[in-house]
Amino acid sequence: MIPILINSIEEMSTICRQMIGKVGFVPTMGFLHQGHLSLVKEAKRISDVIVVSIFVNPTQFGANEDLSNYPRNIERDIKLLTELDVDYIFFPTNEQMYPNDFKTWVNVDKITQVLCGRSRPTHFRGVTTIVTKLMNIIEPDFMFMGEKDFQQLVVLRQMVKDLNFKTKIVGCSIKRERDGLALSSRNKYLTKIGREKALCLNKSLLLAQKLFNENIQSSDEIIAQMTDLIEDNEGVIDYIEAFDPNTLEHITNIVSGSRIALAIVIENTRLIDNIKIN
Repeated sequence: MIPILINSIEEMSTICRQMIGKVGFVPTMGFLHQGHLSLVKEAKRISDVIVVSIFVNPTQFGANEDLSNYPRNIERDIKLLTELDVDYIFFPTNEQMYPNDFKTWVNVDKITQVLCGRSRPTHFRGVTTIVTKLMNIIEPDFMFMGEKDFQQLVVLRQMVKDLNFKTKIVGCSIKRERDGLALSSRNKYLTKIGREKALCLNKSLLLAQKLFNENIQSSDEIIAQMTDLIEDNEGVIDYIEAFDPNTLEHITNIVSGSRIALAIVIENTRLIDNIKIN
């Protein structure tokens, strides 16, 4: 089945109000990979109608980030979504989503100011605003998001709860290449050598789990060893943080269920990953 491609906000909203059954929604910025497609497959498992949005959201990029170079291939995306029998692809323009007189922003306090929010202070305002707009247009019963962007998942769940949206956010597990690198559209920026170095992200997280299994619980000690591994691979560290998965607050002693997340720059490409410690 070929998905129906919709560019108009009004048309998308009208169609969604007439849908019968549970609506599953997967928001993306396009250039789809198997991580995105796994979200679509999960959506199909529990939903009756599937809507995928493709929109490279300019407001979640900082001044010196890679908006203009962000990879795009709408023809390939449509082909991949056709193979999965997606019902609708929502593909709006910047002018529709952010008209010239746009003045309204959605802010979630505190939990957007840690982790990625420290070095990307306007990022989550852009995320929460665009997701609010998309949920208002589509009114889905479920929205599917990957745990690779774990802070984003926590922030959006808080927003949905605080603003009384009916949508339930479904978190889906991180998808990786065979060698452990977390799937990301930004991986394409890496050279062959850079991609090999980027394996240090997952290796450092696995090291953290190994140290915890050896009864080392100090986050400082674990992070110090992770730091050595990453710097040995010429990674530039934005942050490595151990935190409570519900509050995102830093923890000094790691327990089962804690999360460790990191953001590392390899060859000028910022990559993120995280692990749940068991």
